[in-house]
Amino acid sequence: MPVDVKVRGRGALPEYASDGAAGADLRASESVLISPGERAAVPTGIELEMPEGHVGLIWPRSGLAVGHGIDTLAGVIDSDYRGEVRVMLINHGEEALVIQPGDRVAQVLVQKVEHARFVRRDHLGGSDRGSGGFGSTGR
Repeated sequence: MPVDVKVRGRGALPEYASDGAAGADLRASESVLISPGERAAVPTGIELEMPEGHVGLIWPRSGLAVGHGIDTLAGVIDSDYRGEVRVMLINHGEEALVIQPGDRVAQVLVQKVEHARFVRRDHLGGSDRGSGGFGSTGR
């Protein structure tokens, strides 16, 4: 399935790092400093035209997460969005991180989307879990 990409400036096409990779790497197109506890929208220099019925989901890169405490936020590229893809990163680490043009900052997973039909009900069906929330199913 093709995904059309408009590249400008220092932008680069998303690339899969291996044949088995689920996500294609996104690269920064500008330098960005992210201090501890801060977040930044990192420009990629690309626009993506997701096929109708698909979404681009932005996920962290494990190397940045493990090595620097960097995570992603707000990672949905809808099929009707045509602006520049910016990767929202947050620094949970203890040191500032300087992102340079060409650095791999996140990965995009292209997935099919189903639109649900939400129906208001006064009662919902039961389950073994019930209303148990965070941590209710054990370790």
